[in-house]
Order: sequence, then structure tokens, then C-alpha cells
Amino acid sequence: MDGTMEALTWHGEKDVRIDEVPKPEIVNPNDAVIEITATAICGSDLHLYNGYMPGMREGDVIGHEPMGEVIEVGDEVETLEVGDRVVVPFTVSCGSCWFCEEDLYSLCDNSNPNAEVARAAMGQSPAGLLGYSHMLGGYAGGQAEYLRVPYADIGPIKVDSDLDDEQVLFLSDVFPTGYMAAENAEIEDGDTVAVWGCGPVGQFSIQSAWMLGAERVIAIDRIQERLEMASDHGAAETINFEHEDVYDRLMEMTGGRGPDRCIDAVGTEAHGTGLKGVTDKVKQEMHLQDDRPIVLRQAIKCCRKGGTLSVPGVYIRNSDNVPFGPLMNKALTVKTGQTHVQRYLGPLLERIEDGEIDPSFIVTHEGELSDGPDLYETFNNKEDNCIKAVLTP
Repeated sequence: MDGTMEALTWHGEKDVRIDEVPKPEIVNPNDAVIEITATAICGSDLHLYNGYMPGMREGDVIGHEPMGEVIEVGDEVETLEVGDRVVVPFTVSCGSCWFCEEDLYSLCDNSNPNAEVARAAMGQSPAGLLGYSHMLGGYAGGQAEYLRVPYADIGPIKVDSDLDDEQVLFLSDVFPTGYMAAENAEIEDGDTVAVWGCGPVGQFSIQSAWMLGAERVIAIDRIQERLEMASDHGAAETINFEHEDVYDRLMEMTGGRGPDRCIDAVGTEAHGTGLKGVTDKVKQEMHLQDDRPIVLRQAIKCCRKGGTLSVPGVYIRNSDNVPFGPLMNKALTVKTGQTHVQRYLGPLLERIEDGEIDPSFIVTHEGELSDGPDLYETFNNKEDNCIKAVLTP
């Protein structure tokens, strides 16, 4: 396939542009190429936008929440044909290594061609990710007109129904991520679940907590429209941390016991109040620490003894003053990880097709690829009630 295409590309901190770049081609016989019909901006993309993710290079094509139509397949692709409508997970997974065979797809041993870089930073390399730095593979992302999909038999899921793109698009990341977060929280019938962050992952964590048997869900944020979505669509009780002390309010709501399960759906760019919040932000901006672990600290303090802390929020590298002593002495279980998206695609698509959930409720903004730079700015600045933006090339 010859020629160029339009794509959103990274050019440094708060500098995303629409550029003409080469169209993708089949590189390996297990590749497919799709024409993008819908793609979304993820909260994790803001870590790139704000310059916190190492391994980015000027001109990188970004985005990891795409879907579209297959237009070309490699000689070894067996499950896809030209014309198939597919959603593509953000995790690139080989399907044959030990981790993939254990359904731990985001820990794939073979899909990161730059594994030595990740290994130096983390000890071992996780899977490659679409559009998410050269440390995690250097794969071109899906905020573009076309996308090369490696290991095409393992990644994309076919959508044969007439569901709208926006009803199935979020299978690429945020719906499975929210569901795995709730699953990792080990929710039992009757539990009280506290969710920090009411962006898209938080919203799907709330929805999933109900699916898994929660009796109460409490949503924590500072953005009013996000809290309203959590209440209106997620039936959650809410706490605005700019107006109330989170610990004091949660203790009051739970009779001093604390929530049974806590979900940190915020991650590295958490906002805080008071001197500690200011200090964390300054230390991150001065590169004295990589992450702002404000929510992590709060969740450890608030979670009931013997409870579970689930962390789907992305952390980059190092965090200061994480209270490991309280975590140990309260006998908390912590479960984390990038999402094993392929594990959840079939079951969650079935829930959508059965009408149990319509994920399109999170969409607040729509545009073309050319609107991408402005929508990144709007989303990053939490302006115009922006919770989720979808782009149609």
C-alpha cells in the first residue's frame, strides 16, 4: 500500500500535531492493516502529552484505542479476512509465549522489540503497546487513517453485529481496563468499593463493580461533571475531594471500617490538595520523582484492614513516600497491571450485545483527526465538560 496518510503525532510536551506520514504496510506475515473508522483519546495518552512517558520520539504516531475495517492481511493470518470489522486491543501479544498461554497478555515475552530498554528500567519487559513509546515497542498508534496490527490472529476481535462504533470501540482499552480493575479488587457480594478517578476507566470500574456483586460504590473526584456521570450512569455515591476530606468522609460512610475494596483509576498525574499536593507536583515537574502517588497513599490509608487495593492507573517509574508500612501492617492485598485485553474481549462484547451495558455513555466529544490537537488540549485542561473524545478519520 503506497502513499501517505493523516495521523496525530507527538512533537514534545503539549505538542500534538496532525501530520502526513507514510501509510503502514505488511511487515511480517502475521500482520494485518486496517482502515480506522473510530479512534479515541485515552487518559493514558495525556501522560505522553504532558511529557511524563520516557522513550517518545518526535513524530511518533500516537493513540491506542482504534477500530476499523481490515484492508490487507499477511500470508500467515488465519482468523481475519479483508472486509472484517474489528476492534484492536492496545496490548500487542504474540499468543504463544508462556505469559500469553496463561492469559497474561500484557506481559507477553515476544512483542516488545525494544525489550532491553524496558528490562533496564523494570527488571523485565512487559508487552509492546500500540502508540506508547519506544520503550514499549515503538509501534505506530491508532490515531490515524490506517494502522498496522502485529500478531493479527491474537489481537483484534471481529464485530459481526450492527452495533455502532462507539458502542464497541472501548473494548480496545478502557472497558476491559475498568473490568479487570474490578476483578483485581476481588469484590465479593455485599462489598463497599471506593473508586478514585471518574474518568473513563473509573466509570467502567464503577459499572464493573456492580457486575461483580458490590453493594455500594463510592466515586471520588474533583470534576463535577465526572462525579455526575458516576452518579447518574453508575449509581455511585460521590465525594468531591476539593470539598471534603476523603479519609474522614469514607470513615463516616463506612462506620469507621473503611471500604472493602479500593481502586486507583488515576495513576501518575493525581491531583492533591494542600501542601502535600503542591509538593508532589513540583517534585514531578523538577524530575525529582516520576509519579504523583497521591491516590495511592490515600487508598492505602482508607482501605479497611485485610482489604484489596486494585491499581489500573498508569504509573511511570518511581514514587516518593508510598506508605508501605501501613500497607503491610493492615494486611492489604495489592493487584496491578496493564490490562490483559484479549482475555476480556469476547465476554465483554457479549455483555454489550446482550444489552447489559452500552459503553457509549462516556462519549462527550466527537471530531475528525484534524480536531485532535484541540481536543487533546481540551481533555488535558478538563474544559468543556470533556470526559471522552472520539475521532473519526
